[in-house]
Amino acid sequence: MNKPDLLAAYWTLAGNVYPGAPTEISPFTLQQRVEAASKAGWKGIGLVLSDLQATLEQNSLATIRQLFKDNDIKYFELEILLDWYLTGEDRKVSDYERSKMIELGAELGMCNLKIGAKPFENSPNSLENMAEEFSKLCKEVAQVNANVALEIMPFSRLATLEDGLKVVDTGDSNGGLCLDIWHLARGNIDFEKISMVPAHLIKSVELNDAAEEIQGDLFNDSTHHRKLCGQGSYDIPLFLNEIKKAGFNQPYYGVELISQEQRILTLDQMAKNAYETTISAFNSVVA
Repeated sequence: MNKPDLLAAYWTLAGNVYPGAPTEISPFTLQQRVEAASKAGWKGIGLVLSDLQATLEQNSLATIRQLFKDNDIKYFELEILLDWYLTGEDRKVSDYERSKMIELGAELGMCNLKIGAKPFENSPNSLENMAEEFSKLCKEVAQVNANVALEIMPFSRLATLEDGLKVVDTGDSNGGLCLDIWHLARGNIDFEKISMVPAHLIKSVELNDAAEEIQGDLFNDSTHHRKLCGQGSYDIPLFLNEIKKAGFNQPYYGVELISQEQRILTLDQMAKNAYETTISAFNSVVA
C-alpha cells in the first residue's frame, strides 16, 4: 500500500492536556506543533475550538494560513461539536461553537468537522430527530466545502454502526461517519462489519492502539491509555484492509493518540513516535 497522508488529530500533539482537563488548550504554540508535525512527516493537523481561539488571541488568521502553507499542512480538521441535536442551554452553547467552527473553518480551509453525541448523554432524542439535525448541520458546513464526520463512541448514545448510519444516511453528500479503531474495538464491533458502511458515508478514519484489558472504565481508557499503533492488541492490518475493501476514498487517515505516557514527551518525540508507528502499520496492508 502506498504511504498515505496522515493527519495528527488534536490530542496526538497537544501535549500534557486531555479531554475534560481543567484546560484543553495546548501548552505548545500552534507554530511549535505545526513545525514539529511537518518535520515528522504529517500532512494534516486537527484542533479544538478553545485552542484555536487561544491561538487567535496572539496570531491572525492570515498568519495561521501561512503557517500551514509553509509547512505543507494540506488538511485541517476541527473537533468536536457536541449537543448539536439538543435543545435549551446546552444547544445554545453548541450553536455558538458551531457558528465559530464554521466561520473559522472557512477561513482556514477546514476539510472536516468532527462531531459526536456527548458521552453519557441520554436525553429523549430519537434517531430520526438526530438525523434531521445532522442534515441541517451538513447543509451549513457544505457552504464552506467541508465534511461532517460523526464519531460513533461506545460511551455515547451513538455506539453502533447501525445507529450511526441511521443518523448520517440523509442524502447530504458531505455527511458521514468517523470510524476510530479504538471506538470500534472497545465497542465490540467486528471490523468485518465495516463493509456494511457505504464508501461515501465514511468521511474519516482514525488510528491508534490499546491494551487488551480496559484500564478503568471506557472513558478513562480512551482518555489516558491509548497506545501507539503496533504497541497494543488491535489487529490494525485487518482494520485497514476492511477500510480499504469498503472503498474509503478520503485523502488522509487521522491518528488520535490520547495517552498519558506519550503526552509528557517532547513535542518532536510525540510527533515522530506517532507518525512512524502509524506508517509502519500500513506495511502489512494488502496493496
